[in-house]
Amino acid sequence: MNPILFAILVVVTTSLMGSSFAIGKIGLTYVSPLLLVGMRFTLAGLLMALWVRKKPIPATLGEWGKVGLIGFLQTAAVMGCIFLSLRTITAGESSILTFMNPLLVVIWGTVFLGMRYRFSQWAGVLVGIAGVFITLGSHLQWETGTLFGIGSAISWSIATILVKKWGIHFNVWVMTAYQMLAGGIVLLIMGVTLEVPKLILTPTSVFIVLWLAIMASIVQFATWFYLLNQGDPGRTSAFLFLAPFFGVLSGWLLLDEVVQWHVYAGGLLIFAGIFLVNWTFSAKRQSQPSAASSDLFSRKLDVFSKKAIAA
Repeated sequence: MNPILFAILVVVTTSLMGSSFAIGKIGLTYVSPLLLVGMRFTLAGLLMALWVRKKPIPATLGEWGKVGLIGFLQTAAVMGCIFLSLRTITAGESSILTFMNPLLVVIWGTVFLGMRYRFSQWAGVLVGIAGVFITLGSHLQWETGTLFGIGSAISWSIATILVKKWGIHFNVWVMTAYQMLAGGIVLLIMGVTLEVPKLILTPTSVFIVLWLAIMASIVQFATWFYLLNQGDPGRTSAFLFLAPFFGVLSGWLLLDEVVQWHVYAGGLLIFAGIFLVNWTFSAKRQSQPSAASSDLFSRKLDVFSKKAIAA
């Protein structure tokens, strides 16, 4: 891809990702967390499904199961954890925790894809993890929102591997539409069963839902999946270091959030860790998985997908 176009798309998708934390926190004043995010992605999925109705859709139950699993991890699990985390921690802290997922992609790539990384890359992972602890104030008594923030990062990193592995078999727009719809439906069900639903209709709340559904979901997810399919998931994911910057900035601008010094210090370490991973990622092509390990990973994913469909 043209480097200028790549840079523009990265800024667009990461700014939408980061700012959605603050906008979503404002939305919690009017709508309960799971219901808000469920409405957001169900509406986004329906709108996009209408838009791509003439494009080829998944043909088999197995393919629908893969899209559904991506939707559960990328939309339901990630966004559910994010919005639940916003009840007890700031939008800036939640964004920093969520976007440590590129570091986890490196770990999953080693474990499941047989990728080999150099010392500097592993050093980046360790520096990033240290940054997370400092971001949290270097204490162990975390808030409930902290655990949800980490859960969103884990779910997103797994979804990144699955999108890279399976995404080539689907039209990117079709996959974006139906994974959002699948995840949105799951979140709606959770929103009316696992929490006390709250919905206050005002011009502000309607605008927030529409913004989150169209700009921060359709535009953001489609752009992200497109970029993810253009290159290595580890290298592409590393550019997510921009999203916490926009998350903290929007929290400061929209919510008047006070950012403590340890959040800055930890955030800088996280950015440094991701920079180390990304800067050395493509220096040599030694990070490619072997054929044997790739086949093994494919078999594991197929088994996992069948179990998920059966469940």
